[in-house]
Amino acid sequence: MYKFKLSKHYFLGIFLIMVSLPLKAEKQAVVYEIGIKKEIDNTTRLYLRNGLDEANSLSVDAILIHLNTYGGLVDVADSMRTAILYNPIPVYVFIDNNAASAGALISIAAKKIYMRKGANIGAATVVNQTGEAMPDKYQSYMRSMIRSTAEAQGKDTIVQGRDTLIKWIRDPAIAEAMVDDRVVIPDLIDSGKVLTFTAEEALKWGYCDGIAESVDEVITRYLGYSDYELIGYEPSWLDDVKGFLMNPIFQSLLILIIIGGIYFELQTPGIGFPSAAAIIAAILYFAPLYIDGLAENWEILVFFAGIILIAAEIFVIPGFGVAGISGIIFILGGLTISLLNNTGFNFENVTIPEFGQATLTVLMGLGLSFILMLWLSSKIGSKRGIFRKIALTTDLEKAISTPVLIELIGKEGTAATVLRPSGKVWIDNEMYDGVSESGFIDKGTPVKVIRFENAQVYVQTIRR
Repeated sequence: MYKFKLSKHYFLGIFLIMVSLPLKAEKQAVVYEIGIKKEIDNTTRLYLRNGLDEANSLSVDAILIHLNTYGGLVDVADSMRTAILYNPIPVYVFIDNNAASAGALISIAAKKIYMRKGANIGAATVVNQTGEAMPDKYQSYMRSMIRSTAEAQGKDTIVQGRDTLIKWIRDPAIAEAMVDDRVVIPDLIDSGKVLTFTAEEALKWGYCDGIAESVDEVITRYLGYSDYELIGYEPSWLDDVKGFLMNPIFQSLLILIIIGGIYFELQTPGIGFPSAAAIIAAILYFAPLYIDGLAENWEILVFFAGIILIAAEIFVIPGFGVAGISGIIFILGGLTISLLNNTGFNFENVTIPEFGQATLTVLMGLGLSFILMLWLSSKIGSKRGIFRKIALTTDLEKAISTPVLIELIGKEGTAATVLRPSGKVWIDNEMYDGVSESGFIDKGTPVKVIRFENAQVYVQTIRR
Protein backbone atom coordinates (compact mmCIF):
# COMPACT_ATOMS: atom_id res chain seq x y z
CA MET A 1 0.00 0.00 0.00
CA TYR A 2 1.19 3.52 -0.84
CA LYS A 3 1.81 5.71 2.22
CA PHE A 4 1.47 9.51 2.01
CA LYS A 5 3.99 11.38 4.19
CA LEU A 6 3.79 15.12 4.96
CA SER A 7 7.09 16.91 5.21
CA LYS A 8 8.02 19.55 7.74
CA HIS A 9 8.06 22.11 4.93
CA TYR A 10 4.32 21.55 4.41
CA PHE A 11 3.47 22.43 7.99
CA LEU A 12 5.76 25.44 7.89
CA GLY A 13 3.95 26.73 4.80
CA ILE A 14 0.54 26.36 6.43
CA PHE A 15 1.76 28.24 9.51
CA LEU A 16 3.12 31.11 7.44
CA ILE A 17 -0.15 31.42 5.53
CA MET A 18 -2.19 31.56 8.75
CA VAL A 19 -0.10 34.22 10.46
CA SER A 20 -0.08 36.31 7.30
CA LEU A 21 -3.91 36.49 7.24
CA PRO A 22 -5.27 39.79 8.67
CA LEU A 23 -6.71 39.38 12.14
CA LYS A 24 -10.41 40.26 12.53
CA ALA A 25 -10.73 43.64 14.20
CA GLU A 26 -12.35 43.58 17.63
CA LYS A 27 -15.80 45.21 17.61
CA GLN A 28 -15.87 48.64 19.24
CA ALA A 29 -18.22 48.75 22.23
CA VAL A 30 -21.00 51.32 22.28
CA VAL A 31 -22.00 52.86 25.63
CA TYR A 32 -25.04 55.14 25.93
CA GLU A 33 -24.96 57.85 28.61
CA ILE A 34 -28.08 59.49 30.09
CA GLY A 35 -27.44 62.51 32.28
CA ILE A 36 -29.82 63.09 35.20
CA LYS A 37 -28.44 66.00 37.18
CA LYS A 38 -31.50 67.76 38.56
CA GLU A 39 -34.60 67.13 40.64
CA ILE A 40 -36.43 63.90 39.85
CA ASP A 41 -39.56 65.10 38.10
CA ASN A 42 -41.47 64.52 34.90
CA THR A 43 -38.72 66.18 32.86
CA THR A 44 -36.07 63.72 34.07
CA ARG A 45 -38.54 60.87 33.56
CA LEU A 46 -38.84 61.92 29.92
CA TYR A 47 -35.03 62.08 29.66
CA LEU A 48 -34.75 58.51 30.93
CA ARG A 49 -37.61 57.10 28.87
CA ASN A 50 -36.47 58.69 25.62
CA GLY A 51 -32.85 57.79 26.33
CA LEU A 52 -33.67 54.14 27.00
CA ASP A 53 -35.79 53.97 23.85
CA GLU A 54 -32.97 55.36 21.72
CA ALA A 55 -30.32 53.14 23.35
CA ASN A 56 -32.46 50.03 22.85
CA SER A 57 -33.07 50.91 19.20
CA LEU A 58 -29.30 51.27 18.68
CA SER A 59 -28.64 47.93 20.44
CA VAL A 60 -25.81 49.43 22.48
CA ASP A 61 -23.65 47.29 24.76
CA ALA A 62 -24.40 49.16 27.98
CA ILE A 63 -26.37 52.13 29.31
CA LEU A 64 -24.83 54.40 31.94
CA ILE A 65 -26.89 56.89 33.97
CA HIS A 66 -24.76 59.83 35.09
CA LEU A 67 -26.63 60.77 38.27
CA ASN A 68 -26.49 63.73 40.64
CA THR A 69 -29.75 64.54 42.42
CA TYR A 70 -31.16 65.35 45.85
CA GLY A 71 -34.40 63.49 45.02
CA GLY A 72 -37.84 64.50 43.86
CA LEU A 73 -41.27 63.02 43.17
CA VAL A 74 -41.81 59.50 44.48
CA ASP A 75 -44.29 58.43 41.78
CA VAL A 76 -41.90 59.59 39.06
CA ALA A 77 -39.00 57.77 40.73
CA ASP A 78 -41.14 54.60 40.85
CA SER A 79 -41.77 54.85 37.12
CA MET A 80 -38.06 55.40 36.45
CA ARG A 81 -36.85 52.52 38.63
CA THR A 82 -39.32 50.17 36.91
CA ALA A 83 -38.02 51.21 33.49
CA ILE A 84 -34.42 50.54 34.64
CA LEU A 85 -35.19 47.18 36.25
CA TYR A 86 -36.89 45.73 33.18
CA ASN A 87 -34.82 47.30 30.42
CA PRO A 88 -33.44 44.59 28.07
CA ILE A 89 -29.97 46.20 27.96
CA PRO A 90 -28.05 46.39 31.27
CA VAL A 91 -28.30 49.79 32.98
CA TYR A 92 -25.48 51.01 35.23
CA VAL A 93 -25.34 54.17 37.33
CA PHE A 94 -22.47 56.49 38.16
CA ILE A 95 -23.28 58.63 41.19
CA ASP A 96 -21.48 61.88 40.68
CA ASN A 97 -21.87 63.40 44.16
CA ASN A 98 -25.51 62.77 45.28
CA ALA A 99 -28.17 60.06 45.04
CA ALA A 100 -30.53 61.09 47.80
CA SER A 101 -34.15 60.05 48.35
CA ALA A 102 -35.69 59.25 44.94
CA GLY A 103 -32.16 59.18 43.52
CA ALA A 104 -31.29 56.30 45.86
CA LEU A 105 -34.29 54.30 44.64
CA ILE A 106 -33.26 54.82 41.01
CA SER A 107 -29.65 53.83 41.77
CA ILE A 108 -30.61 50.60 43.56
CA ALA A 109 -32.57 49.57 40.45
CA ALA A 110 -29.40 49.64 38.31
CA LYS A 111 -27.37 46.49 37.61
CA LYS A 112 -24.21 48.04 39.11
CA ILE A 113 -23.61 51.19 41.16
CA TYR A 114 -20.41 53.19 40.85
CA MET A 115 -19.66 56.24 42.97
CA ARG A 116 -17.23 59.13 42.99
CA LYS A 117 -15.16 59.68 46.13
CA GLY A 118 -17.15 61.92 48.45
CA ALA A 119 -20.50 60.87 46.92
CA ASN A 120 -23.49 59.81 49.03
CA ILE A 121 -26.50 57.53 48.63
CA GLY A 122 -29.52 57.12 50.92
CA ALA A 123 -31.94 59.25 52.99
CA ALA A 124 -35.03 58.04 51.10
CA THR A 125 -37.72 59.03 53.62
CA VAL A 126 -40.83 60.44 51.90
CA VAL A 127 -41.28 64.11 52.80
CA ASN A 128 -43.72 66.88 51.84
CA GLN A 129 -42.96 70.25 50.27
CA THR A 130 -41.77 71.66 53.61
CA GLY A 131 -39.38 68.77 54.26
CA GLU A 132 -41.49 67.12 56.97
CA ALA A 133 -41.91 63.34 56.91
CA MET A 134 -45.18 62.15 55.38
CA PRO A 135 -47.60 59.84 57.27
CA ASP A 136 -46.59 56.21 57.72
CA LYS A 137 -48.82 54.91 54.89
CA TYR A 138 -46.51 56.72 52.44
CA GLN A 139 -43.40 55.51 54.26
CA SER A 140 -44.77 51.96 54.25
CA TYR A 141 -45.15 51.94 50.51
CA MET A 142 -41.71 53.47 50.01
CA ARG A 143 -40.17 50.86 52.33
CA SER A 144 -41.77 48.08 50.33
CA MET A 145 -40.77 49.60 47.01
CA ILE A 146 -37.11 50.16 47.86
CA ARG A 147 -36.87 46.73 49.53
CA SER A 148 -38.32 44.95 46.48
CA THR A 149 -35.96 46.91 44.23
CA ALA A 150 -32.99 45.63 46.21
CA GLU A 151 -34.40 42.09 46.16
CA ALA A 152 -34.74 42.27 42.36
CA GLN A 153 -30.93 42.23 42.10
CA GLY A 154 -30.97 38.61 43.35
CA LYS A 155 -28.52 36.65 45.48
CA ASP A 156 -24.90 35.51 45.29
CA THR A 157 -23.61 32.03 46.11
CA ILE A 158 -20.33 32.20 48.01
CA VAL A 159 -18.19 29.13 48.73
CA GLN A 160 -15.98 29.40 51.81
CA GLY A 161 -14.07 26.16 52.37
CA ARG A 162 -16.70 23.51 52.90
CA ASP A 163 -19.43 26.07 53.55
CA THR A 164 -21.73 27.54 50.89
CA LEU A 165 -23.31 30.88 51.71
CA ILE A 166 -26.21 32.46 49.86
CA LYS A 167 -26.50 36.22 50.43
CA TRP A 168 -28.31 39.14 48.85
CA ILE A 169 -26.34 41.14 46.30
CA ARG A 170 -27.99 44.19 47.89
CA ASP A 171 -29.35 43.53 51.35
CA PRO A 172 -33.06 44.59 51.38
CA ALA A 173 -32.86 45.48 55.07
CA ILE A 174 -30.18 48.06 54.32
CA ALA A 175 -32.36 49.58 51.60
CA GLU A 176 -35.26 49.76 54.07
CA ALA A 177 -33.02 51.51 56.62
CA MET A 178 -32.62 54.33 54.08
CA VAL A 179 -36.35 55.03 54.52
CA ASP A 180 -37.28 53.99 58.06
CA ASP A 181 -35.34 55.28 61.08
CA ARG A 182 -36.73 52.38 63.16
CA VAL A 183 -34.69 49.77 61.26
CA VAL A 184 -31.64 48.59 63.22
CA ILE A 185 -28.71 46.84 61.52
CA PRO A 186 -25.91 45.71 63.87
CA ASP A 187 -22.59 47.48 63.32
CA LEU A 188 -24.21 49.79 60.78
CA ILE A 189 -27.19 51.86 61.91
CA ASP A 190 -29.01 52.43 65.20
CA SER A 191 -32.68 53.16 65.74
CA GLY A 192 -33.66 56.79 65.26
CA LYS A 193 -31.38 57.41 62.27
CA VAL A 194 -32.07 57.23 58.54
CA LEU A 195 -29.23 55.53 56.67
CA THR A 196 -27.00 57.41 54.25
CA PHE A 197 -23.82 55.84 52.83
CA THR A 198 -20.56 57.45 51.80
CA ALA A 199 -18.85 55.86 48.80
CA GLU A 200 -16.52 53.78 50.99
CA GLU A 201 -19.36 52.64 53.26
CA ALA A 202 -21.52 51.74 50.29
CA LEU A 203 -18.63 49.71 48.83
CA LYS A 204 -18.20 47.83 52.10
CA TRP A 205 -21.90 46.98 52.48
CA GLY A 206 -22.62 46.04 48.85
CA TYR A 207 -24.32 49.22 47.70
CA CYS A 208 -21.43 50.31 45.52
CA ASP A 209 -19.58 48.14 42.99
CA GLY A 210 -16.62 50.43 42.47
CA ILE A 211 -15.25 53.91 43.10
CA ALA A 212 -14.33 56.00 40.05
CA GLU A 213 -13.62 59.63 39.30
CA SER A 214 -15.06 59.83 35.79
CA VAL A 215 -17.37 58.17 33.29
CA ASP A 216 -14.32 57.03 31.33
CA GLU A 217 -12.91 55.23 34.38
CA VAL A 218 -16.25 53.48 34.97
CA ILE A 219 -16.35 52.26 31.36
CA THR A 220 -12.71 51.20 30.99
CA ARG A 221 -11.97 49.91 34.50
CA TYR A 222 -15.25 48.36 35.57
CA LEU A 223 -17.27 47.68 32.41
CA GLY A 224 -14.11 46.46 30.69
CA TYR A 225 -14.42 48.37 27.41
CA SER A 226 -10.97 49.72 26.51
CA ASP A 227 -12.16 50.73 23.04
CA TYR A 228 -15.60 52.26 23.08
CA GLU A 229 -17.88 54.87 21.56
CA LEU A 230 -19.83 57.04 24.01
CA ILE A 231 -23.22 58.32 22.85
CA GLY A 232 -25.02 60.82 25.06
CA TYR A 233 -28.73 61.59 25.17
CA GLU A 234 -29.43 65.16 24.07
CA PRO A 235 -32.69 66.50 25.58
CA SER A 236 -34.89 68.48 23.20
CA TRP A 237 -36.79 71.67 23.98
CA LEU A 238 -39.98 69.60 23.69
CA ASP A 239 -38.86 67.43 26.62
CA ASP A 240 -38.44 70.51 28.80
CA VAL A 241 -41.78 72.01 27.72
CA LYS A 242 -43.67 68.75 28.35
CA GLY A 243 -41.92 68.30 31.68
CA PHE A 244 -42.86 71.86 32.73
CA LEU A 245 -46.50 71.40 31.71
CA MET A 246 -46.64 68.14 33.68
CA ASN A 247 -45.27 69.74 36.85
CA PRO A 248 -47.87 69.20 39.63
CA ILE A 249 -47.84 72.86 40.67
CA PHE A 250 -48.40 74.08 37.11
CA GLN A 251 -51.10 71.45 36.60
CA SER A 252 -52.85 72.77 39.72
CA LEU A 253 -52.77 76.28 38.23
CA LEU A 254 -54.25 74.95 34.99
CA ILE A 255 -57.04 73.27 36.97
CA LEU A 256 -57.62 76.60 38.73
CA ILE A 257 -58.07 78.32 35.36
CA ILE A 258 -60.29 75.53 33.99
CA ILE A 259 -62.68 75.50 36.96
CA GLY A 260 -62.62 79.28 37.37
CA GLY A 261 -63.20 79.84 33.66
CA ILE A 262 -66.20 77.50 33.61
CA TYR A 263 -67.68 79.15 36.71
CA PHE A 264 -67.38 82.74 35.48
CA GLU A 265 -68.53 81.86 31.98
CA LEU A 266 -71.73 80.46 33.44
CA GLN A 267 -72.21 83.70 35.38
CA THR A 268 -71.82 86.11 32.46
CA PRO A 269 -73.66 86.54 29.18
CA GLY A 270 -72.03 85.57 25.89
CA ILE A 271 -68.81 83.64 25.27
CA GLY A 272 -65.70 85.60 26.12
CA PHE A 273 -62.45 85.59 28.04
CA PRO A 274 -63.42 83.00 30.72
CA SER A 275 -64.29 80.43 28.03
CA ALA A 276 -61.09 81.09 26.09
CA ALA A 277 -58.99 80.80 29.25
CA ALA A 278 -60.67 77.52 30.26
CA ILE A 279 -60.24 76.00 26.79
CA ILE A 280 -56.56 76.97 26.54
CA ALA A 281 -55.89 75.66 30.07
CA ALA A 282 -57.66 72.37 29.25
CA ILE A 283 -55.52 71.95 26.12
CA LEU A 284 -52.32 72.66 28.04
CA TYR A 285 -53.42 70.23 30.76
CA PHE A 286 -54.43 67.27 28.61
CA ALA A 287 -52.13 67.62 25.56
CA PRO A 288 -48.80 66.61 27.21
CA LEU A 289 -50.55 63.85 29.17
CA TYR A 290 -52.12 62.51 25.98
CA ILE A 291 -48.84 62.67 24.03
CA ASP A 292 -47.04 60.95 26.91
CA GLY A 293 -49.62 58.16 26.98
CA LEU A 294 -51.03 58.94 30.44
CA ALA A 295 -54.33 60.49 29.36
CA GLU A 296 -56.46 58.21 27.18
CA ASN A 297 -59.37 59.19 24.97
CA TRP A 298 -62.02 57.95 27.37
CA GLU A 299 -60.47 59.86 30.28
CA ILE A 300 -60.64 63.14 28.36
CA LEU A 301 -64.22 62.34 27.32
CA VAL A 302 -65.14 61.85 31.00
CA PHE A 303 -63.97 65.43 31.68
CA PHE A 304 -66.01 66.93 28.83
CA ALA A 305 -69.03 64.79 29.77
CA GLY A 306 -68.88 66.47 33.18
CA ILE A 307 -68.98 69.92 31.59
CA ILE A 308 -71.99 68.92 29.49
CA LEU A 309 -73.83 67.58 32.55
CA ILE A 310 -73.25 70.80 34.51
CA ALA A 311 -74.39 72.90 31.54
CA ALA A 312 -77.53 70.77 31.25
CA GLU A 313 -78.21 71.18 34.96
CA ILE A 314 -77.95 74.96 34.74
CA PHE A 315 -79.67 75.66 31.43
CA VAL A 316 -82.13 72.81 30.99
CA ILE A 317 -82.96 71.16 34.31
CA PRO A 318 -84.33 73.45 37.05
CA GLY A 319 -82.60 73.34 40.41
CA PHE A 320 -79.38 71.44 41.13
CA GLY A 321 -79.53 67.67 41.44
CA VAL A 322 -78.17 64.45 40.00
CA ALA A 323 -76.88 65.91 36.73
CA GLY A 324 -74.97 68.70 38.46
CA ILE A 325 -73.41 66.45 41.09
CA SER A 326 -72.54 63.87 38.44
CA GLY A 327 -70.96 66.61 36.32
CA ILE A 328 -68.72 67.73 39.18
CA ILE A 329 -67.66 64.11 39.83
CA PHE A 330 -66.95 63.54 36.13
CA ILE A 331 -64.84 66.71 35.84
CA LEU A 332 -62.75 65.95 38.92
CA GLY A 333 -62.53 62.27 37.96
CA GLY A 334 -61.37 63.09 34.43
CA LEU A 335 -58.71 65.48 35.71
CA THR A 336 -57.46 62.90 38.24
CA ILE A 337 -57.39 59.67 36.24
CA SER A 338 -55.66 61.40 33.33
CA LEU A 339 -52.64 61.76 35.65
CA LEU A 340 -52.53 58.03 36.44
CA ASN A 341 -50.42 55.47 34.61
CA ASN A 342 -53.26 53.03 34.02
CA THR A 343 -53.84 50.86 30.95
CA GLY A 344 -57.41 51.24 29.70
CA PHE A 345 -59.67 50.44 32.62
CA ASN A 346 -56.95 48.46 34.40
CA PHE A 347 -55.57 50.34 37.42
CA GLU A 348 -53.55 47.47 38.92
CA ASN A 349 -50.22 49.15 38.09
CA VAL A 350 -51.23 52.47 39.69
CA THR A 351 -49.24 52.93 42.89
CA ILE A 352 -50.44 54.61 46.08
CA PRO A 353 -47.94 57.52 45.78
CA GLU A 354 -49.01 58.04 42.16
CA PHE A 355 -52.69 58.13 43.09
CA GLY A 356 -51.98 60.38 46.07
CA GLN A 357 -49.97 62.79 43.92
CA ALA A 358 -52.72 62.95 41.29
CA THR A 359 -55.44 63.53 43.88
CA LEU A 360 -53.38 66.18 45.67
CA THR A 361 -52.74 68.00 42.40
CA VAL A 362 -56.44 68.16 41.55
CA LEU A 363 -57.53 69.11 45.07
CA MET A 364 -54.90 71.84 45.20
CA GLY A 365 -56.21 73.28 41.95
CA LEU A 366 -59.79 72.98 43.15
CA GLY A 367 -58.99 74.74 46.42
CA LEU A 368 -57.19 77.55 44.65
CA SER A 369 -60.12 77.85 42.23
CA PHE A 370 -62.57 78.23 45.12
CA ILE A 371 -60.45 80.95 46.72
CA LEU A 372 -60.03 82.73 43.37
CA MET A 373 -63.77 82.61 42.67
CA LEU A 374 -64.57 84.14 46.06
CA TRP A 375 -62.04 86.91 45.52
CA LEU A 376 -63.02 87.71 41.94
CA SER A 377 -66.72 87.54 42.78
CA SER A 378 -66.15 90.29 45.32
CA LYS A 379 -64.53 92.38 42.58
CA ILE A 380 -67.35 92.07 40.07
CA GLY A 381 -69.09 95.40 39.75
CA SER A 382 -66.28 97.31 41.43
CA LYS A 383 -65.49 100.55 39.61
CA ARG A 384 -61.82 99.57 39.40
CA GLY A 385 -62.27 95.79 39.21
CA ILE A 386 -61.12 93.78 36.22
CA PHE A 387 -64.69 92.50 35.77
CA ARG A 388 -66.36 95.88 36.08
CA LYS A 389 -67.97 95.58 32.62
CA ILE A 390 -69.85 92.36 33.24
CA ALA A 391 -72.07 93.67 36.02
CA LEU A 392 -74.39 96.60 36.44
CA THR A 393 -72.52 99.08 38.63
CA THR A 394 -75.50 101.25 39.46
CA ASP A 395 -76.78 100.81 43.00
CA LEU A 396 -80.35 99.84 42.12
CA GLU A 397 -81.47 99.90 45.72
CA LYS A 398 -80.69 103.64 45.74
CA ALA A 399 -81.55 104.46 42.16
CA ILE A 400 -84.82 102.53 42.12
CA SER A 401 -87.18 102.52 45.03
CA THR A 402 -88.79 99.34 46.24
CA PRO A 403 -92.28 100.48 45.16
CA VAL A 404 -91.02 100.89 41.58
CA LEU A 405 -89.73 97.29 41.56
CA ILE A 406 -93.00 96.06 43.01
CA GLU A 407 -94.83 97.76 40.14
CA LEU A 408 -92.72 95.72 37.66
CA ILE A 409 -94.23 92.41 38.80
CA GLY A 410 -96.44 91.07 36.04
CA LYS A 411 -95.03 93.36 33.36
CA GLU A 412 -93.62 92.03 30.12
CA GLY A 413 -90.38 92.87 28.37
CA THR A 414 -87.52 91.26 26.43
CA ALA A 415 -84.17 89.75 27.29
CA ALA A 416 -81.52 92.39 26.53
CA THR A 417 -78.77 89.75 26.79
CA VAL A 418 -78.61 86.00 27.08
CA LEU A 419 -79.84 84.92 30.51
CA ARG A 420 -77.99 81.85 31.81
CA PRO A 421 -79.42 82.33 34.34
CA SER A 422 -78.44 85.98 34.96
CA GLY A 423 -78.24 88.84 32.47
CA LYS A 424 -80.09 92.00 31.49
CA VAL A 425 -83.74 92.59 30.62
CA TRP A 426 -85.67 95.49 29.07
CA ILE A 427 -88.86 96.46 30.94
CA ASP A 428 -90.73 99.65 29.94
CA ASN A 429 -87.67 100.88 28.02
CA GLU A 430 -85.52 100.55 31.13
CA MET A 431 -82.70 98.00 31.65
CA TYR A 432 -82.62 95.92 34.80
CA ASP A 433 -80.56 93.07 36.22
CA GLY A 434 -82.56 89.95 35.47
CA VAL A 435 -82.44 86.33 36.56
CA SER A 436 -84.16 83.56 34.61
CA GLU A 437 -86.57 81.30 36.45
CA SER A 438 -87.10 79.09 33.40
CA GLY A 439 -83.60 78.02 32.40
CA PHE A 440 -81.63 79.40 29.44
CA ILE A 441 -83.22 82.43 27.75
CA ASP A 442 -81.92 83.77 24.41
CA LYS A 443 -81.44 87.46 23.73
CA GLY A 444 -84.66 89.07 22.41
CA THR A 445 -86.97 86.46 23.95
CA PRO A 446 -90.21 87.88 25.45
CA VAL A 447 -90.16 87.61 29.24
CA LYS A 448 -92.45 88.37 32.16
CA VAL A 449 -91.48 89.60 35.62
CA ILE A 450 -92.71 87.23 38.33
CA ARG A 451 -90.92 88.63 41.41
CA PHE A 452 -88.01 90.75 42.59
CA GLU A 453 -85.26 90.23 45.15
CA ASN A 454 -82.01 92.06 46.04
CA ALA A 455 -82.60 94.72 43.37
CA GLN A 456 -82.96 92.04 40.69
CA VAL A 457 -86.07 91.08 38.77
CA TYR A 458 -86.80 87.40 38.25
CA VAL A 459 -88.37 86.57 34.91
CA GLN A 460 -89.69 83.63 32.93
CA THR A 461 -90.26 83.06 29.25
CA ILE A 462 -93.68 84.07 27.91
CA ARG A 463 -95.40 81.15 26.22
CA ARG A 464 -97.38 82.43 23.24
